[in-house]
Amino acid sequence: MAATASAVCVFTAAGLTASPAAAAPATTAAAGEAPEAGQSCTTADLGTRHPYIKTSEVSPTITHFKGWYVTEGTTGTHTVNTTTQTTISVSVGLNGNVEGSFAIETLGKVGASLGLNVQVTYTSTSSVSDSITWNFGQPGYYGLYKGTKKVTGTYGSLNCNRVQQGDGSHALKWVKGPDSGSYTTYTTLEEGAVRCEDNVPANSIMAKAQSLLDCGSATAKHAAGPVPSAKATAARHAAESAAKATKSAKSAPATAPTMRAALTCGTDAYRIAVPGKSLSWGAPLLAADSVRLRPSTIFSAHLDNWRLCNVTEHDGVLEASLWNWGNGGCATIAEQNAANEGAALMTAPCAEDDLQRFYIYRDVPGSGKIGVQNKYTGYMIGHDRYADGESLRQYSSGRQDGTGTYDLVKV
Repeated sequence: MAATASAVCVFTAAGLTASPAAAAPATTAAAGEAPEAGQSCTTADLGTRHPYIKTSEVSPTITHFKGWYVTEGTTGTHTVNTTTQTTISVSVGLNGNVEGSFAIETLGKVGASLGLNVQVTYTSTSSVSDSITWNFGQPGYYGLYKGTKKVTGTYGSLNCNRVQQGDGSHALKWVKGPDSGSYTTYTTLEEGAVRCEDNVPANSIMAKAQSLLDCGSATAKHAAGPVPSAKATAARHAAESAAKATKSAKSAPATAPTMRAALTCGTDAYRIAVPGKSLSWGAPLLAADSVRLRPSTIFSAHLDNWRLCNVTEHDGVLEASLWNWGNGGCATIAEQNAANEGAALMTAPCAEDDLQRFYIYRDVPGSGKIGVQNKYTGYMIGHDRYADGESLRQYSSGRQDGTGTYDLVKV
C-alpha cells in the first residue's frame, strides 16, 4: 500500500541523544497541589501541563450607566434604565467559552494571586439587567452605574521535562514551557449612584463612574430625570469600536499556510506507542479520518511510522513536525476545531503552520517516554481509553491519569 507524499522529506542524521538516567530530586508538589517550576515530576506527568500567571492588570470598568437629575420634590426611590457602556466576557487563550480544566485552573490562579473573587466560568456582562433601583435622598446630578474590575493578563504553562543537573545527570522537573496566552475575566458586579461633588476612592469603580459625568453642567437647572452625558457617550463609542475591532480580528480568515518545499527529517522512524502495550499512533488513509490507536503489524503500511522533521530545541524542549511515512501527511489539529477540548488529531498536507508543530517533552535519557503538545493550541495530546481505533485527541491540561504519556520507539 502506498501514498503520494505531499512534501519531500530530506533525511539527515539528526537523532535523539541518550546518556545515563538519574534519580529525580526529592522536592515535589504535595498531593492535590499545583506544581511550581523546579519541583520534580514523574513520567506520568509528561503529557500534562499546569498554568502559571505571568502578568495581570486590574482596571475598574463601567458596564452600565445613566446620568440622572433629581430636583426638590422628586427625591425618593426611582427605577432607572441604564445604557450598556462596555461588554466584558471571560476568555482564556483561544477559548471564549472557558471549557477544559486548564482554563478554569488559570482563572483560579488569577483570583488567588490578586486576592479577588473573579469569574472562573464563561460569563458576559451583556446579559446583565440594565435597570437600577435607587433611593435618592437629596437633589443633585447623579451617575447611576453598574461596574466591575476587569482583570486581564498573560499566562504560561508548566510542563514536565528532563533537566540536566550540575553533575551532568538528568532529572524530571516542572519547567516553564514555551506555551503562553492571554486571559480576560472580571469580579462581581456592583451598582450604585455617585455625584460630582462626592469624594470617592481613586481608581475605584465609583471614581470611574464619576468620570463619565459632565460635571460642568452639574449646577445648571435640569428637569428631573435623565441627563445625556457627552463623556459617557464618547466612552461607549470607544468601547464599541474596540470590541468590533477585536471581533473582526478574531473572525478574519486565517492566512493560508505556506506549503513547504521540503521537510528536513531525521533518518530515524518511530512508533509513538502506549507504554507497555501493543497499540500506537496510526495515521488515517482517508483525509477526513483521525489519527487512532492501532496495532502495529506487517500490514500497517508505515501508517504507524513517524519521523521528526524541522526539529529545533530550546531549553531542552524539542519542537518538530510529525511526518507520517504511510500517508505522507503531517499531524495537525483542524483549524475549525483548534479551541475545542477533545478535538481529534488529524493529518494534512505538510505546511508552514503552527497547528502542525508540536512540542515534545522527554523523559530522562535512556527512556523513550514523551509528552506531546500542539504549539498553536497549547493543548496536550492524549486518548480517552485504551482501545483499537480510539482517536488521539487534544486536552487542555492533558490526561491527568498518565494516559497522555507515550513511548517514542525507534523502528
